[in-house]
Amino acid sequence: MEITYFAIIIGSIFVNNVVLSQFLGICPFLGVSSKVETSLGMGAAVTFVMALSSIVVWLIQYYVLQPLGIEYMQTIVFILVIAALVQMVEIILKKVSPSLYGALGIFLPLITTNCAVLGVAILMIQKKYTLLQSFTYSVSTAVGFALALVIFAGIRERLELDEVPEAFKGVPIALITASILAMAFMGFSGLV
Repeated sequence: MEITYFAIIIGSIFVNNVVLSQFLGICPFLGVSSKVETSLGMGAAVTFVMALSSIVVWLIQYYVLQPLGIEYMQTIVFILVIAALVQMVEIILKKVSPSLYGALGIFLPLITTNCAVLGVAILMIQKKYTLLQSFTYSVSTAVGFALALVIFAGIRERLELDEVPEAFKGVPIALITASILAMAFMGFSGLV
């Protein structure tokens, strides 16, 4: 049965949200999500990297690794591709938006080791998606990542204004909020 693009999009954004269902990319999710503006920037950067890496990785997998019989090099090659793309994003952000570059700080180079980006690259190959399906899956997953980041950042900004018991301030309330948000997204599991 051929999977529809609608199913890929809805499944990637809501049902199998990379952060809230698969628990990939938790480090930037918790680290960058204190302000909505920063979360939007990180979401855009991850979307850009995932979109480009999906195309490059798919082409490398099917036109280099498989014909040469070196599929076992997949993880190393994918990490190198992702690292190169992150470097490109870092250079572009430094020139175009120095304030966002400064706000993202150490989390921007960490996109290279963001298991969500590598996980999506490997999953799209395992699912045997076509090039267009891989691109759709990667962009949708990145949108789901960005959505989770922005929602969580908005909640965290709101929590800073509310009275929270002393024992729950900071990381504890952030983790409780993240778990409730993950449970809310699990409600979408009946859609696809």
